[in-house]
Amino acid sequence: MDSDILVSRTRTTTAKGATGHLTIDLAALGRNYRKLVSMLAPVRAGAVVKADAYGLGAERVAATLYGEGCRHFFVAQFVEAVRLRPTLAHDAQIFVLNGLQPGNEIAGAERGIVPVVNSLAQWRQWSATARMLKRCLPAVLQFDTGMSRLGFPREERAELAAALGDGSNVEILFIMSHLASADDMESDQNGEQLAEMSRIADEFPGLDMSFANSGGVFLGDAYHGVLARPGIALYGGAPNNGEANPMEPVVSLDVAVVQTRTVPAGTKVGYGGAHVTQREMRLATIAAGYADGLPRTLSDRGAVYVNGIRLPIVGRVSMDSVTVDVSALPEGTLTLGSLVEVLGPNQTLEDIAGDAGTISYEILTALGDRYDRQYR
Repeated sequence: MDSDILVSRTRTTTAKGATGHLTIDLAALGRNYRKLVSMLAPVRAGAVVKADAYGLGAERVAATLYGEGCRHFFVAQFVEAVRLRPTLAHDAQIFVLNGLQPGNEIAGAERGIVPVVNSLAQWRQWSATARMLKRCLPAVLQFDTGMSRLGFPREERAELAAALGDGSNVEILFIMSHLASADDMESDQNGEQLAEMSRIADEFPGLDMSFANSGGVFLGDAYHGVLARPGIALYGGAPNNGEANPMEPVVSLDVAVVQTRTVPAGTKVGYGGAHVTQREMRLATIAAGYADGLPRTLSDRGAVYVNGIRLPIVGRVSMDSVTVDVSALPEGTLTLGSLVEVLGPNQTLEDIAGDAGTISYEILTALGDRYDRQYR
């Protein structure tokens, strides 16, 4: 029976021209959203779907979350909002976290896209567009509370407050900032940013606040505001370092074997001969590499799994392939087309990210388009 299943899955891979299956569990995505909603209530939960929903397909992900009741979607770039806008009903709001580059204002207004205004320069552009169109245009104001990345810096706040006091045909939906260290629940920076956000709220009274990202949801009510913006937690990533992950995995990845071989001790493996076998070893080469989201830093560090058995990567990760030591498996277990687990029950996003010396976000967003994507 097992061999029949293996052959069937291999044929599916071959027929679709792909050598790996990336499975995206939309039901688990929905359950993760509902879990966050229950933690936040009565505060609303939006969803960060930037970078093509962290690489998982923004249209499918946003449609699923809309079905769960989400109406606030955040992207990073205007082009992402343009692509997503036609796929969502009119009552869904799309926010551009980076704001608008000069020249995109009219197109944004026509499409009903909401810019997150980060500076006086962006404010002037959006205000001028509203005056020119003789319309009231919505916006969100983002303030820098200590990350030094995006948002009005402290020295611009007085001029912004004066501009708002003089009257404007821009409707401020809420103010926001971004937590830099929310994944570390013990970080002093969380409290420092909260205190700064409280000062800003006092300077701009009467405006609602959005503050919490995925990690911020777990920091407590003070961080929530009226609208949280979870991202990685929706997709199954751990929202807090060093804590048990409360979210369900959403992604699994199985990759096909291209070739197997047995090599003697003293054999050089991969580019540069960086790995030299110390014993006879059975090797399998799988059909994914750094072009498919498996970082080169996994060289001689990471692993894949078969039947719960860890199979370490040997040698350097190539652009299109990785070689693994399969000596722990009974001989003949893997043949051409057999599938190995890269992400799944035995290896989480955090596991592979840790081996690669990076974060789960980078692993997730880098998964390439050569896999056969299966939505459940």
